[in-house]
Amino acid sequence: MTDYIGRFAPSPTGPLHFGSLLAALASYLDARHCRGQWLVRIEDLDPPREDPTATAEILRILDAYGLHWDGDVVYQSQRGELYQSALDKLRDQGDAFPCACSRKQLGGELHLGVCPPPASHDFAWRYLCPGGVTALHDGLQADHRYDLADEIGDFVIRRRDGFWSYQLAVVVDDAAQEITHVVRGIDLIDSTVRQYLLQQALSLKVPQYSHIPVAVEQNGQKLSKQNLALPLSGEHISETLWQALHWLRQSPPQALLGAPASELLHWAVRHWNTEPLKGQTSMPAPGPFQRT
Repeated sequence: MTDYIGRFAPSPTGPLHFGSLLAALASYLDARHCRGQWLVRIEDLDPPREDPTATAEILRILDAYGLHWDGDVVYQSQRGELYQSALDKLRDQGDAFPCACSRKQLGGELHLGVCPPPASHDFAWRYLCPGGVTALHDGLQADHRYDLADEIGDFVIRRRDGFWSYQLAVVVDDAAQEITHVVRGIDLIDSTVRQYLLQQALSLKVPQYSHIPVAVEQNGQKLSKQNLALPLSGEHISETLWQALHWLRQSPPQALLGAPASELLHWAVRHWNTEPLKGQTSMPAPGPFQRT
C-alpha cells in the first residue's frame, strides 16, 4: 500500500453510462496500479435534480463491474457542517461575500468585486476571486494559464436556495479524505482552477489532477445524463469492460474478450499506461453506446 488515494465521485442524477464507466475505470486503474486506495463518494448536493434510485444503482453497477472501493461510501448530503466551517473561514478572511445578483443582472458577464450588503436574506455566497494569472499542471493535458479576472471571476460557493456548490464541497471532501490524485473527465478541467483557488484560500493540499478525454456521440455531444446517454446494465459486463479498456487505449488482448471482469481488471491494473491518452480531449464512443 502506498500513500496514493484516488476517488470516483458521481452525482446521483441518473444511472451510470459508458462515459461514467471510463472515468471510474481510469481512476480505479490509476489507483490500483500505484497500489493505492480508491474511494467512492456520492455527490448528492442537489436534491431537486436527483433520482432517488440512482445511488443504489450506481453502487450496484460499480460492484458488478468489479470496481470495488475501499472504506465506506461518503455522502456529501451528510457533510454540511464541514462545508459551513469552510465558508465561515473564507468569510472571516474576507475571501467570501454575500451576493444577491441574479444571472439577468449579470447579463452573461463574470461577477467581479464585492457587492453592497443584500437588503434581504435571499442571497448566495461567492468566493472573491483574486486578480492575476494562475498556471496549472495536468497529468494528461497541456498546462494551462488562467487570467482570473477575464476567465473565472467571483463564483458561487453556496447557492441562494441554501444548497452547497460543487466547487466548495469537492475541495473540502478531497482534503478530508486525503485525496492525493484526481483522475476524471476533461469536461471538469475548468473546475480545477476554481478548486485550486479554494484550496489555496483554505490552506489545503492540492491533489495531482489528470483529465481523460470524453466519449462523444456522432454529433460531437459528450455522453452525459443530460444528453440522455444510454445507461449501463448488468449484462455484457466483460464485453463492456473490454471496450472501455480499448477506448482508453490500453490494447487489451483479444483473448480476454469474454473473460471474467476480475481477470480483465487484473490484466489492466498490471498494464495501465496513461501515455496514449496524453493530449487527447475527445474520442467517439463505441457504437453500442451511441444513441444513433
